[in-house]
Amino acid sequence: ADPMAVILAAAAVQITNFVGLPECRLTLAQAVTYLACCPKSNAATVAIDAATADVKENRTIPVPRHLRDCHYPGAAALGHIGYQYAHNFPEGYVPQVYLGVEKNYYIPTNRGREAEFGRYLEKLAAVRRQANTHPQDT
Repeated sequence: ADPMAVILAAAAVQITNFVGLPECRLTLAQAVTYLACCPKSNAATVAIDAATADVKENRTIPVPRHLRDCHYPGAAALGHIGYQYAHNFPEGYVPQVYLGVEKNYYIPTNRGREAEFGRYLEKLAAVRRQANTHPQDT
């Protein structure tokens, strides 16, 4: 539930490799304390495992046409048009279908930063509902 934890852990490993023992003891102690105290979640693991299972079980669908390569002659004739650049929209988000089905792999917990992520994802879902964007629109 704290995405910075992995960055801190990696930094502690780097510092340990750079300065060695015994100098790195404080760095390791601080990293262990931080990791022990930060909120825990396996939401990312559950999400990647579910996505991997869908691929292994052939529960995939074709890439939506608007996400396919359009940088060659004839792409438009194949329907490879309509991609909308998220950076051109308010808040860097466009209510466009990317997966092709209504499925959420990542379901954040209510702990740590994931609670904030959950609120943001709900806000984006409201934008999608307001735009009436559904997978069958692809």
